[in-house]
Amino acid sequence: MAGDTRPLTIWAVSDGRAGIEAQVEGLARAVARQRPAEVVLKRIAWRFGLGRLPTSLNPGAPTLLAKGEIAPPWPDIWIAAGRATLPLSRRQRRRSGGRSFVVQVQDPRMALDAFDLVIPPIHDELTGPNVFPILGSPNRLAPDKLSSELARFADRLAPLPRPCIALIVGGKSKAHDLSEAHARNLARQIAEAVRAAGGALLVSFTRRTPAAAQAAMRAEFENLPGWIWDGTGDNPYFAFLAAADQILVTEDSTNLATDAAASGKPLYVLPMSGHSPKLARFHADLAARGVSRPFGGVFETWTYPPLAETERAAAELLRRFDAAR
Repeated sequence: MAGDTRPLTIWAVSDGRAGIEAQVEGLARAVARQRPAEVVLKRIAWRFGLGRLPTSLNPGAPTLLAKGEIAPPWPDIWIAAGRATLPLSRRQRRRSGGRSFVVQVQDPRMALDAFDLVIPPIHDELTGPNVFPILGSPNRLAPDKLSSELARFADRLAPLPRPCIALIVGGKSKAHDLSEAHARNLARQIAEAVRAAGGALLVSFTRRTPAAAQAAMRAEFENLPGWIWDGTGDNPYFAFLAAADQILVTEDSTNLATDAAASGKPLYVLPMSGHSPKLARFHADLAARGVSRPFGGVFETWTYPPLAETERAAAELLRRFDAAR
């Protein structure tokens, strides 16, 4: 509304899974960096097994939620991701009387006219007048995030020998897996390269990393300088990206590669068992832009502009939001 100078209200809605919430929170906070706004995280879950039904069969009534309150006053901007949010997102414009500008991150795999804006990854190959594809996925890497996180963990990271190599390990998904044997082989290659470079290794596993794969990799890395985060205490994930001279990520996750690419550091992609055509297109795009390379056992240095797709998506969101008022 013209002349309205109050801060925007933004709801970032997800089922609370780390990778999904990171996308909606990252986009919401990018909008808030470009315009004053209050960001509220909403984590939802459905009663009676409704979350397992096709979206068209879920009535989407907030009273049927087992977790999360969805009630007025409605936000100016609704940003959601994940299947669990779709029954709510597709009704939010009507429910709010048109107050909420409804944004869905990822391909909703349904009619797009329920949304004001859909922000899928380019590799989904989704098109439409209200579609704004980006490379990868939105993330929480604000311009000052890396420096502030590095400062938090400086006592542990600053004394380490260079180069520092960050290794971010995914795991089992619909398309990929990380067996104990494959994890051990990868770890041996990485350990040899770190020793040859005379540097240190910073390792972060995800919730999807199988226990056997973790154990195999830890065994190979135990005598190297560095830090293998054990999942306790404050998470040094962003500090690892900030401290790194080179970053390795497994190929199973868009989020991991997007975060690494936002740092501007040389990025190596590690192969896993299985194959995803969509992720293959994503990694091919990163490689074509000079962001990533396959790991060949030797650490190299190259440069590229840090990936800033979240900021670009936030600017487009606000442009369309203003046009709709």
